[in-house]
Amino acid sequence: MERATIATVWLEGCAGCHMSFLDIDEVLLDLLPRIELTDSPITDFKDFNFRRVDVGIIEGAIGNNEQLEIARRLRDRCKILVAWGDCAVFGGINTLRNAIARADVLKCAYIDSASTVDGIIPDDKELPVLLQKTVPVNRMVEVDVYVPGCPPSPEAIAYSLTEILEGRIPVLTADMIHFD
Repeated sequence: MERATIATVWLEGCAGCHMSFLDIDEVLLDLLPRIELTDSPITDFKDFNFRRVDVGIIEGAIGNNEQLEIARRLRDRCKILVAWGDCAVFGGINTLRNAIARADVLKCAYIDSASTVDGIIPDDKELPVLLQKTVPVNRMVEVDVYVPGCPPSPEAIAYSLTEILEGRIPVLTADMIHFD
């Protein structure tokens, strides 16, 4: 791949994977001439009408209808879809809500929390609707590359991007998969 176009999104997660991407330090300087970052939380994009790209990267699980739509659009518009981090790969800590009914989750967050006074559960068409369960990305769209970790190490991210740029699907070795 000569100069790859890359779009990244941050769904239901903490941004740690994007921070690890920035932590690849000097390797990032080597990669920059080979990539064009089209859409990313790093570039502060606001719409999700992605143009066609070579690589789509998703950080975070899918927990609401807007995130599901974003994942579907990115999958539709990229050649290779990468799931970054344990939230995208396995569902991560976000799946802790799966044992609780959606109505109870909302009640706890907006009515019963210790800091809430006269709370109401928001009901506005502009707000995304929670899915019944939070799920890893591959439960909703096809994923080509998995880069687990919480967050993935900068080395794992650098390796996976370099492999993709060389036209190979990366296979991470055990020493690249760890928790920081």
